[in-house]
Amino acid sequence: MTTTVFTCALVVVFVLWWAVERTLSIHSIRTPRREAFYWLTILLTFALGTAAGDLIAERLALGYGWSLVLFAAVITTITLAHYGLRINAVLAFWAAYIVTRPLGASLGDLLTQPADAGGLGLGKTVVNSVFFVVIIALVAYLSVTRVDRPNNDIAPSVSARDWARE
Repeated sequence: MTTTVFTCALVVVFVLWWAVERTLSIHSIRTPRREAFYWLTILLTFALGTAAGDLIAERLALGYGWSLVLFAAVITTITLAHYGLRINAVLAFWAAYIVTRPLGASLGDLLTQPADAGGLGLGKTVVNSVFFVVIIALVAYLSVTRVDRPNNDIAPSVSARDWARE
């Protein structure tokens, strides 16, 4: 039931965002209103991800490992559709982004849940500590190397209208 509620809420936010702004591109988030739509979308994707991950793994009894495989396969399919079939970049981004949430929930449950519940039983403290260290290391790496920042001398000027067509 919660998966359905969060899916419907997310669809409503996307429809409203498009109706008001005429774009769903994250590259065009330059106003407080667009940022509000973005953060509402993010909030709903987290809630939907947890609900969908639990629905597939527990309620439908697929298990955490197979749920992880399923969601990874969906993301792979979206990626192949984007690069092979040239589906819209904004659509591909949001579809893949939404599916990363249940993927993460399934991975978290697989790692933390006890073995008798279908998990690996590593415990939340260990898993959270490892993820914390990895995230800090990645942020430090990006801060030092700046490989994630575009080179403004090379990047062409792109209008908001061009981003909306992605």
